[in-house]
Amino acid sequence: MISRELTDWTLTATDGPVPEELAGVSVPARVPGTSHTALLERDLIPDPYLGTNETAVAWMRRTGWRWATVLDEPAAAPDERVDLLFEGIDTVASLSLGGTALGSTANMHRSYRFDVRSLVGAPADLVVDLRPAVVVAEAEAERIGTRPMAYDQPFNMVRKMACSFGWDWGPDLQTAGLWKPVRVQRWRVARLARVTPLATVADDGTGRVDVRVEIETSGLAEAGPLTVDVAVGDRGASTGVPAGWSGGTLEVAVDAGEVDLWWPAGHGDQPLHPIEVTLYEGDGTDRSAPLDTWSGRVAFRTVEVVTDRDEHGTSFVFRVNGKRVFARGANWIPDDHLLTRITRERLEQRVDQARGAHLNLLRVWGGGIYESDDFYDVCDEKGVMVWQDVLLACAAYPEEEPHRTELEAELRENAARLAPHPSLVLWNGNNENIWGHEDWGWKERLGDLTWGEHYYYELFPRVLAEVDPTRPYSDGSPYSPGFTPQERHPNDPDHGTHHQWDVWNRIDWAHYRDDVPRFASEFGFQGPATWATLRRAVLPDSADVPEGFKDSEVFLLHQKAIDGNGKLDRGLAPHLDVPDDFVDWHWATQLNQARAVRYAVEHYRSWWPRTAGAIVWQLNDCWPVTSWAAVDGDGRRKPLWYALRHAFADRLVTVQPRDGGLAAALVNDTDEPWTGRVEAARTTLGGEVLATSRAEVTVEPRSVTLVPLAGDVAAVADSSREVLTVSFGGERGLHRWAESKDLALDPAPLRTAVTPDGDGYRVEVTATSLALGVTLLPDRLDPAAQVDDQVVDLPAGATAVFHVTGTGLDPEALTARPVLRTENDLVRAG
Repeated sequence: MISRELTDWTLTATDGPVPEELAGVSVPARVPGTSHTALLERDLIPDPYLGTNETAVAWMRRTGWRWATVLDEPAAAPDERVDLLFEGIDTVASLSLGGTALGSTANMHRSYRFDVRSLVGAPADLVVDLRPAVVVAEAEAERIGTRPMAYDQPFNMVRKMACSFGWDWGPDLQTAGLWKPVRVQRWRVARLARVTPLATVADDGTGRVDVRVEIETSGLAEAGPLTVDVAVGDRGASTGVPAGWSGGTLEVAVDAGEVDLWWPAGHGDQPLHPIEVTLYEGDGTDRSAPLDTWSGRVAFRTVEVVTDRDEHGTSFVFRVNGKRVFARGANWIPDDHLLTRITRERLEQRVDQARGAHLNLLRVWGGGIYESDDFYDVCDEKGVMVWQDVLLACAAYPEEEPHRTELEAELRENAARLAPHPSLVLWNGNNENIWGHEDWGWKERLGDLTWGEHYYYELFPRVLAEVDPTRPYSDGSPYSPGFTPQERHPNDPDHGTHHQWDVWNRIDWAHYRDDVPRFASEFGFQGPATWATLRRAVLPDSADVPEGFKDSEVFLLHQKAIDGNGKLDRGLAPHLDVPDDFVDWHWATQLNQARAVRYAVEHYRSWWPRTAGAIVWQLNDCWPVTSWAAVDGDGRRKPLWYALRHAFADRLVTVQPRDGGLAAALVNDTDEPWTGRVEAARTTLGGEVLATSRAEVTVEPRSVTLVPLAGDVAAVADSSREVLTVSFGGERGLHRWAESKDLALDPAPLRTAVTPDGDGYRVEVTATSLALGVTLLPDRLDPAAQVDDQVVDLPAGATAVFHVTGTGLDPEALTARPVLRTENDLVRAG
C-alpha cells in the first residue's frame, strides 16, 4: 500500500454570522486542524483562551465552513484501488471530489473511507463542507424529541465531543474541521482492513496472542489466495488465506517460562513486545512485495474487576495478573480544547505528572474523546492503567436511528484500535447517565422517550464481548453491579462505583468521611489556576489586582461552575475566614482545594481493601480556568498536585477516626513489609510535649494497619492550642482538634535560609511553632520557575527543604509574601 497525507488545504466560511472582514475569504489551513486553529495561525481571530475572547469568537459556533484542496493523483491502474481515508471529521460534513458527491459524515469519533479510483487522473477539487453541529443537533432534537442533559445545548443529539459545547470547566467553542489526518491510499488486490491483537495469559502462565484480521479485497480482479504473517517479537505464525476469505484469527503462543508480565506502576515492570502483521499475495513464496502491513505493540497481562458480595455490600476491585490493586487515580479530560494542538510530548509530560503524583490510573471521561494511540502508548510505557468511557456523559441519549448505528460503529472501531494496549483495563458504558435517569428528574421529562438504557445493558456489552473480550465492562459510573437501578441505587456507596459531589455542591469537605465507598470514581474540589497562568490569560496587565476582580466578567468567564465562586467561599468558610484581598483569596482557595482532596484520599485509602480505588476529579485542564484540576491549563502544578503526591504516596501515615476514637492508619502499598516504631505526641503548637505513646508495628505488604491512639496522647485539653503528631518509618501525619481559623496559630512561624543550588535555589524553612500548609509559589517571580514540594505541615522544631528551579530569582523575595505562604498567615485571629 502507498499512503500519503493531505496536509495543505484552504478554509472558507460559507454561511452564518461571519464577520465582514472574513466573508468569502479563503485562508491557508493545515490538516489536522480546525477552523479555530487555522484562523489563529493567521491572526484572524483573537486567542479564545485569553481574557473575554471566548465571547468574541462565539459567532464561529453557528458558522458553516468549507475545507478544500486540489487532489492531483495519477489515474488508477486497472487492478488498483485509490481510497480517500478521513481519520476524523469534526463533525457533520458533505464531501465531494471534482464535483462528484462522495458521501456525508455525522460522527467525529470514527473514520470514513471513500473509493475514488474512478475520479482520479487529473487535478480535482476535494471539498469538505461542514455544517454547524449545534444547528444539526437542534434540528434532531426537534425531530425526535428533546432529552434531558446537563447543559442547555443539545450535545446529546450529535456524535461530537460533548465538552466542545462547553462544560463546567471548559469553553464553548464548538470546533469544526478535519481533526485527524486525511490520506490518499493506493493499493491492489487486498488490504488489512482491521487488525486486533488480543494478548492473554493462561492459568499455567502460557501467553497467547490471538490476532484477529479483517481483509478487504479490491474487487477489481478474480480473488486469489493470500498469505498473512504475524510476528510477535521473535515468535510468529503464518497462514494461507483462501480466495474470498474476509477475516479470521491467527494464534501466536509463548511458553510459560518466557512470558514477562505487564504490571501497573508500583507493582512491576512494563515489558512491551512489537507485533507486525503482513499481507502477501499468493502463497507467500515471494515476500519481497507485501500488499499491506500493520504494526503495534502488545503485552501479556490479565485484568478483571472483582464485584463480589460481602458484609459491606458489593466490591469493585481491579485485579491484575491475579493481584488486587488499589486504584490511585484521576479523571482525564482532553488536554486542550483545540484537540489538534495536543502532541505526544505534551501527553508524555502530563502522564509523567500523573506518575509524579503517584497515580497508577487515569479515567478517560465520557464527554471527551476516545484517547489517541499516543496517549495509550505513553500509558503502556509508564504503567498507568486506563479506564475508558464510551462517549456518553451527563445526558439522556436517543436510541433511534441513526444514533444507534453510529454509536455501534464508533465503539467497534475504537475498541479494535485500542485493544493492543495493555494499559486499557476497563470499558465503561457512560458517565452519570444511569444516575441521572434515577435521580435528576429525567423520568418525568422523558415519558416514553428512549434515553440510552439499551446501550448500557445490551449493545455495548455485546459489541465489546465480540471485539475485545479480554477486558471487563461496567454499565456506567456510578454503578451498582448486579442490580437494576430499581433494586439498588446506582450511586449507593456500598455497591460498586460511587460519585461524591454533595461535598462540592452543598456540604463541607469534612463530610467525605460520612461514607466508606467501595470505589470512589469521582470526587473533587475546585481551586483557581496558578498565578502565572492567571497572569497570562486572565489578570489585568497592571501589577495590582483591582478590587472585586474575582466577580469581574473576565474572571467569571474562566469560572464555569454554577455559583463557582460562591461555593469556593462557602467551602472555605468552615476552615478559614474568607479573605477580601484577591491575592490572599487565590492562595486560600488553592490551599483549601488541596486540603479537601487530600482529606478525602487519606480517608479512602485508610479503608483498603473495603475501599479499592479513589479517582479524583480531575488531573488536567483544557484551557486556563478555575477548576477541579491538579494541573492547570498551562501545564503548571497547582497545590492540589502536591497534596495528591502526599496522599497517594506508596506509604502513608494518617490519623483517622475509628470506633469513637482516633487511630493512626499506616498504609503500605508496596510489596515489602513496613516495620518500625509508631511514635505519637500531643504537644502545644509551640512544641511543648504534653503526652507521648510508642508501639512497634509491622505493616504487611499491600495492607493497612490501624494503631489506636488512646489515653493521654489523645486527651486534648485545649483544642485551640494543641496538635497530635504521629511518625512512622520517616512519614508523618498530623491531627488537629480545631479548624485552622480557631487555632492560636503564630502568623509568622518560620525561620528561612536561601542558598544557590545548581539550576536554582535551596530554601530551608524551620518551624518555630506549628506551621501549616508551608508553600513556595515561585511562579509569582518567574512563570518558568518550579518547586519540588508544597503544602507541607511542620510541627514546631521541624525543618523542610524546598528546591526551586529557576535562575535570576531574588532570594529575599523567595521567603516573603506572596511567594512563601502558610495557612497561618490566613488566620486573622492569630
